[in-house]
Amino acid sequence: MQQTWFVLIAILFTGYFVLEGFDFGVGMLMPIIGHGSNLRKRVLLNTIGPVWDGNEVWLITAGGTLFAAFPEWYASMFSGFYLALLLLLFSLILRVCAIEYRGKINDPKWRQWADVGIYIGSYVPALAWGWVFANLVRGVPLGPDKYITGSVSSLLSPYALLGALATCSLFLFQGAVYLTLKTSGEVRDSAMRIVKILIVPTALILGGFALWTQIAYGKGWTWAMVAVAVLGLVVAFAANAAGRDGWAFVGSSTTVVGASVLLFGSLFPNVMPSTINPDYSLTLYNASSGHYTLVVMFVAVAIFFPFVLIYQGWAYWVFRGRIGEKMIPPNTGLPPMLTQLKG
Repeated sequence: MQQTWFVLIAILFTGYFVLEGFDFGVGMLMPIIGHGSNLRKRVLLNTIGPVWDGNEVWLITAGGTLFAAFPEWYASMFSGFYLALLLLLFSLILRVCAIEYRGKINDPKWRQWADVGIYIGSYVPALAWGWVFANLVRGVPLGPDKYITGSVSSLLSPYALLGALATCSLFLFQGAVYLTLKTSGEVRDSAMRIVKILIVPTALILGGFALWTQIAYGKGWTWAMVAVAVLGLVVAFAANAAGRDGWAFVGSSTTVVGASVLLFGSLFPNVMPSTINPDYSLTLYNASSGHYTLVVMFVAVAIFFPFVLIYQGWAYWVFRGRIGEKMIPPNTGLPPMLTQLKG
């Protein structure tokens, strides 16, 4: 059951990275594509408006599952990475508030500050997730008491910093590809150009990180995940050049999946390797809950998780259309109901 739950947690985090990855990418691209135009910024936000909060449920589920299935892993990771994860949490809260309240007041300065919140709430998690998982794969100074010792500088290795850049560049690319799929007109044209600009730096940064991970920490079978990530980038770029936006998004999402599975595959069977002494490492087996707990949780997941997938898939299907500048109503500063009545 420990291995089963490790796979399930990997699936939850992978789903989160695929779905929330383009959310972060759209937020990071707002000052570029939406520069000088509130209308274009509203187009960008409307592409993720119906789905971004549902995407974050994957993180909530993954965190809750981690706490219940591997409490030792959860406790050691959140104590050792406390400041980083606290900063990540506050940035996500800031992003939520900025998105929800940006249009509540029809004032340029209000929207400007909300935009800053969206930028920070997109860039910080995009960087932090790569840094956290790179440190997990590389190993941390975990002592016999299961506490991470050492200074913050020990967690700022070149490998960890490259991991932060890798996830940030990948989510930025994922967001640009998503916008080509969900927008029309000038916004889509801008997103198409950005995809072409980002493909080379994304390939170099992600490729370097993937090779470093595979050579230093990977298993034999994880070479396949490196190939999957590379193939996804090739498909995304080729499909984008051919105007096949759907296939381009499939390609970029495949790259995210390949990179995520590479990280979890390289980590297995450890969950927190110790750089002090391998005997101090947390593994699937010494960090998990009891067998009965894992079985009960598995039954609950088997019953309810398909309903979550069906509902979220239905939401994406309902809001599958493209969005353009001509479809955005004027921002009157009135509540939505009054805006409709006035129109």
